[in-house]
Amino acid sequence: MNDLASPVPLLSIRSIKKCFGDQVVLSDANLVVHRGQVVTVLGRSGTGKSVLLKCLAGIETPDGGSIWFDGKELTDRDAQARAEFRRRCSYLFQSNALLDSLTALENVALPLEQTTALSEVEVMKRSLEALRQLELDNFADRYPSQMSGGMQKRLALARAIVTRPELVLFDEPTAGLDPQRRNAVFSMIVKYQRQFGFTAVIVTHDVAEVLVISDHVALLDAGTMRFEGKPEAFAKSDDPVVIDFRDSPAALRQQIEGLRQEPHFSEPVVTS
Repeated sequence: MNDLASPVPLLSIRSIKKCFGDQVVLSDANLVVHRGQVVTVLGRSGTGKSVLLKCLAGIETPDGGSIWFDGKELTDRDAQARAEFRRRCSYLFQSNALLDSLTALENVALPLEQTTALSEVEVMKRSLEALRQLELDNFADRYPSQMSGGMQKRLALARAIVTRPELVLFDEPTAGLDPQRRNAVFSMIVKYQRQFGFTAVIVTHDVAEVLVISDHVALLDAGTMRFEGKPEAFAKSDDPVVIDFRDSPAALRQQIEGLRQEPHFSEPVVTS
């Protein structure tokens, strides 16, 4: 459910800049995220989508611009605001980042052990509940290597939501998955986003799926947001950069169909 009644966005990114040496990855990136939304940042590989997410999570430090969370700017000078953001936000890594030496239950319990003062009994109680909510409670004693890829993805989400965050950042959650598993992961995100009420920010290049699940879509290109708006507007946009990204599968299909209609080249038969 969207909660757009509040005039203050949950998250606001203003003119973020990030360079690695001489390479400019983000030059003027802006994004507004309202409470209760599923917001997706699209873009080709290497355009800086994951870098943007890491800047939000504090894994990378922006070279310019500002990030605001619930009306407060996140700066190195305001340790309290940063700590509050970390408490209310979770990050789901592209690789899941599960610890193979820990069981499913121990993986989920880790954020609570590291960031709260809960008793051991309460940590176990909340961790088991998170596993139950994602239908993994019967696998609490298994290690990640003993679980399927889909189960590992659910386990990573259980760990992300066990702290009851208001904001969850998803870094390429469907990378390397086939279409059926991509659909399953996106359905999972929407299901639990609705169930737990967190706000989701997803970075991906899976256009077709996110136009179905997202409340708000942005396209990152050349270090800046080329488009930001509703999925319906993105689907109808006549911006050439949006068209090139959005319609590339259709363009490839037309190109291949054209090639198939051309006469075949056959080498001359050599007779001795």
